[in-house]
Amino acid sequence: MRTFKTIPERGDFGFQQLVGPHHVTGAAIGGSRGFFGLKLSKSSLFGSVRDEQGNIYSAVRSLLAPGGTPNPTRFYYLHNHVDDQNLRMDFEEMALHALSPVPLQSLENDTVRWTEQPDEEGAGWEITANGERLTWKEDGLFHLEGRLLAPGIQWYLPGVEWGTFYVSQLWDVSGVCAGRPVKGGLALDQFYMAEGGAIHFAKDLIVNNNKHVIWWSFITVYKDGSWDAGSFMVGHDHLGYAIFNNDKGELRATTDIEGEAVHKDGSYFLESAKIVLEGKEEWEFLPDPKGEMTDFVGGFPITAQQEGRWRRVGDTREPSHWLGWGESDRRNGSARNVFGSDIK
Repeated sequence: MRTFKTIPERGDFGFQQLVGPHHVTGAAIGGSRGFFGLKLSKSSLFGSVRDEQGNIYSAVRSLLAPGGTPNPTRFYYLHNHVDDQNLRMDFEEMALHALSPVPLQSLENDTVRWTEQPDEEGAGWEITANGERLTWKEDGLFHLEGRLLAPGIQWYLPGVEWGTFYVSQLWDVSGVCAGRPVKGGLALDQFYMAEGGAIHFAKDLIVNNNKHVIWWSFITVYKDGSWDAGSFMVGHDHLGYAIFNNDKGELRATTDIEGEAVHKDGSYFLESAKIVLEGKEEWEFLPDPKGEMTDFVGGFPITAQQEGRWRRVGDTREPSHWLGWGESDRRNGSARNVFGSDIK
């Protein structure tokens, strides 16, 4: 049972989230209706793939909704070949591609399709998604496609003035990137915000109030064919959720989650992290040695983005490929109601 140490005002539930699964269809992904008095701000497809040598290639494509409020994200492409040390933005490659502030969207036979506008400059691109498959093509750069892993993820956070309804779908993908065979995972996330709201930017109930400590989405496909997938967050007050699924069809959700983030000395990036579900089930973060997205620091998003792998403590299965892109913020703290500070 939750204990309240302070009494919030009317309409404030102390950052408690409602979390659960949802049925994925192309029509739902491409739908324009709002929920809970909130409107669709944008969708964002992002993820990471790896080649046979373990190099990481990460990308984000922003899909602004009609009438949505933009944040600075348009198209990002990062990899390890810029400095051979971290995940760095390839600004030369990014400059070749259409930014598409407002994409062209269509729906046919329950498959939603996004592309660049016809008169845009830069290399073209295409994203398609339905209840089973997703494809992502960036002309001259990569072509990824794969299967939906499990039902979709959704959580709702009410607030006195603003709220957030966050919807996500996770995909196991493979393909070719920069001429190399790659495998990994993608997340297609969709954000419903108050009028004028933009994720990580404006009227964001979590980020604008410095509430979250750890926030991740992950996929791990193992060499034996089994897999784990999920999303979770740990923050201050009562903020926190976890929703996990696996190849056995075990779909679980909880708001009873705690966690700890350990940052490297003098760094915004994690040395290690763990979460505990319902007081007993422990998962740990294994940072990729080349997974720090250093070009985001001091820019946007304002939190430290990082690649790695999440596994249940004691799990000895050998991974085939994975997605482990998430964020922490040492300025917000290291655990629930354990507050932090900036680097001096």
